[in-house]
Amino acid sequence: MPYLESTEEEKHLGLELFFTDTPGIEGRLKREPEDFIVTERSINVEPISDAELAKRDKTSPIYVFAKVRVKNWETNRLVKKLAYQLRINHDQVFFAGAKDKRAITTQLMAFGADLESVKAVDLENVELSDIFLSPREFKIGNLLGNNFEINIHEVGSTKRELEDIIASTYEQLKQINGFPNFFGVQRFGIIRPVTNLIGKLLLQHKFEEAVLMYIGHPIKGEPEGDFQARNEFDRCWDYEWAIDNYPKHLIFERSLIRYLLSHPDDYIGALKQFPKNLSMMFIHSYQSLLYNKIVCARIRAGLPLNEPIIGDIILPIDDNKLPIHKTWISVTEQNQKKLTRQCKKGNAYVSAVLFGHDSKFTEGEFGEIERKIIENEKIERADFIIYESSQLSSKGTRREIVAPIYDFKYEILDDHVKLNFGLIKGSYATTLMREFMKSSIRNY
Repeated sequence: MPYLESTEEEKHLGLELFFTDTPGIEGRLKREPEDFIVTERSINVEPISDAELAKRDKTSPIYVFAKVRVKNWETNRLVKKLAYQLRINHDQVFFAGAKDKRAITTQLMAFGADLESVKAVDLENVELSDIFLSPREFKIGNLLGNNFEINIHEVGSTKRELEDIIASTYEQLKQINGFPNFFGVQRFGIIRPVTNLIGKLLLQHKFEEAVLMYIGHPIKGEPEGDFQARNEFDRCWDYEWAIDNYPKHLIFERSLIRYLLSHPDDYIGALKQFPKNLSMMFIHSYQSLLYNKIVCARIRAGLPLNEPIIGDIILPIDDNKLPIHKTWISVTEQNQKKLTRQCKKGNAYVSAVLFGHDSKFTEGEFGEIERKIIENEKIERADFIIYESSQLSSKGTRREIVAPIYDFKYEILDDHVKLNFGLIKGSYATTLMREFMKSSIRNY
């Protein structure tokens, strides 16, 4: 099975290789937000009728739903701004999946607010439409997938060369009915890839170090004002200086600083200032690093990605053709041929462990790979139970190691390449793009 080694920058994120061995078109993603258009394929939410609303128990919750189209907004910052304008807590703003910041994205959101307030939302580069009421609860994961329209600029080849590279790369990917379902660079931070480092510190109960890394720890390449502020904070650890001098857009850093000014040394309390989904991002990022390493090790070992071997754990699909992560089938000599047929048809997926306190390892050759990588990290199941802050604990699960691609199309234009495709939820467009581009990590 051919593959190419990746750069040292990517290897630090567990992205140790490219599955395809084609040269790559290079280029740059997201030169402008308009170059990365994401449209969520949402679950169906039925609006409540006026008659049903009139007879509804007033104590039962009802939510305002809206299609939210934004340009150049990081999801957690958007949630915080929406909550502030609606005068509700940030945990009363519900969404199914975080989206790319430097992009134009459209997704369904729900609000624990009144209808007129939602209609009156006024934020720059934020448009709300199709507003309605529904009693349905809405949470992370309540989506089917996303459709993408992507422009890649600054490609370094002729039209004929681009055609050959894209066609041959896609042909290799079709052999496994998709692409390796790595977690993309956004999971760790493109400009400031520290989320997995903070996650491991939290699992080691080094809460002070984790908080200080989030606030400080400057990394070259981030905006100069941010770099200088973090650099000075690392030098003096002066929270009073920091609250006066940290850039206003670093809203989560400032919330931690403000809390520690009035609650010195309460680092667990500081971590609780994060929205739950943001605080879990650190643990999930570290789990993602381990998962990426495990999938790379399977590729290096020459084991197939969309064909099960003895001992593998297989995920069946639901009515929406999405992998079911709570139902597992172990591969035996008796069922291997049947499961192989199902995997090749896209009716089931080979999985790898997302390690947590309730994880199940694969058996056989791949199980040895999973166990060895976890052992090398010197991390154990019990470390994922964080009694000081239960929202940081993580059970772990299994994740499909191939992501399917739907309706793939491309067009080679005079000065860029345009691609259209759909992905299931949880998979990363940038991970697919890196197979075609093989560019610098900063270009994703």
